[in-house]
Amino acid sequence: MQSAIRVFKFGGASVKDAAAVRNVASILKKYDNQNLVVILSAMGKTTNALERVHQAYISGGKPDALKRISESKQFHDSILNELFKNDHAVFNAVSELFGTLENELNIAPEPSFDKSYDRIVSFGERIATTILSAFLVDSGFNVTHVPAGDYIIADNTYRDAYLNWEETGARISKAGKSWFSKTGIVLTQGFIGRSEEGCAITLGREGSDFSAAIFAHALNAAEVIIWKDVPGIMNADPKLISSAVTLPHISYREAVELAYYGATVIHPKTIKPLENKNIPLSVKSFVDPTGAGTTIDRNGNDDRAVPSYIFKFNQVLLSIFPRDFSFINEKNMSEIFSMFSRNNIKVRVMQNSAVSFSVCFDYEPAKLSVLIEDLQKRFMVRYNDSVDLVTIRHYSSNSADEFTSGRKVLLEQKSRSTWQLIISKG
Repeated sequence: MQSAIRVFKFGGASVKDAAAVRNVASILKKYDNQNLVVILSAMGKTTNALERVHQAYISGGKPDALKRISESKQFHDSILNELFKNDHAVFNAVSELFGTLENELNIAPEPSFDKSYDRIVSFGERIATTILSAFLVDSGFNVTHVPAGDYIIADNTYRDAYLNWEETGARISKAGKSWFSKTGIVLTQGFIGRSEEGCAITLGREGSDFSAAIFAHALNAAEVIIWKDVPGIMNADPKLISSAVTLPHISYREAVELAYYGATVIHPKTIKPLENKNIPLSVKSFVDPTGAGTTIDRNGNDDRAVPSYIFKFNQVLLSIFPRDFSFINEKNMSEIFSMFSRNNIKVRVMQNSAVSFSVCFDYEPAKLSVLIEDLQKRFMVRYNDSVDLVTIRHYSSNSADEFTSGRKVLLEQKSRSTWQLIISKG
């Protein structure tokens, strides 16, 4: 009888150098008698590096793009040199991937920024799994290295793909029957898949978490573990709040709420596929693998144990007014939201009065300029940039005291469970 399947996800920090790769192998060794699907992100800051390659490429700066590719290759070569003898076949495999990446620069950029972005940035995960697969095989593991694009099938929404659940589930479920004919590791890429057009596509930044949930859902996995460089999900960023603590247990719903408000530990799309099949999710530390971490499941009894703080800096507070001082009605709201959608802007807070509608979102100067131009055709607009957004889940009466002291609160909004404040700097 086939043993239970567990899905592990390792992010870029977990394979940032040779020592980190060895550490991943040591963690997996503790589970060498189990069936594992391992989802891997690009190594270290490779995705950021490839974003810079893409920017140079679409700007017509091929020499700069080639220079940045060379720098990324040097980074990966340094890891290879520490892990393998210099005649190992993995050197050629990685070199071929970088050669293919360089050849991508000979293709004229597509009209779609997002499509060419996915085509270039997706190489990071492909290179990472090639290296880890070779190292695990050399370390005695039974590894099946599979390309995510053969199984993760999505529409043509590049950079934030919508999954074809039926096709993806069928492919993974069918393959799973052969993958685990004997105990071992199935290794694949997080974050990436294939579009309906047959092109490389990504699932959004931090989408490797979502990849883990997809495989777990299709394989009816017993558990998902996301390995991070933190002890679990914390109630605040310890760099900002020194008294921050690890949340030992939260519900699926609370995890979604925290992700929605901007907590970065779990990709927001990760939760629903797991909840649908009641698959528990653990967030554990690859630095201290024996630590308890955080468990996420259906039980919500612990959600209100302590307040949780989420900070979003460098925000814009924008207020919109009808030019004729009419009410902010349904017709006006519809027009406003269509403009936000057209400009691909995610609203974090919104509040309306009779004659105004205020929204908070990430400050991106180029997007803001286009949005204001769009809005001013119909409305008057005022805004404050470089403001901070503080969201407090399960607040107490004095939860915000230390953040508001000496600062101006520009907008405040409370519900039964959530308190949000937009605060000016200084």
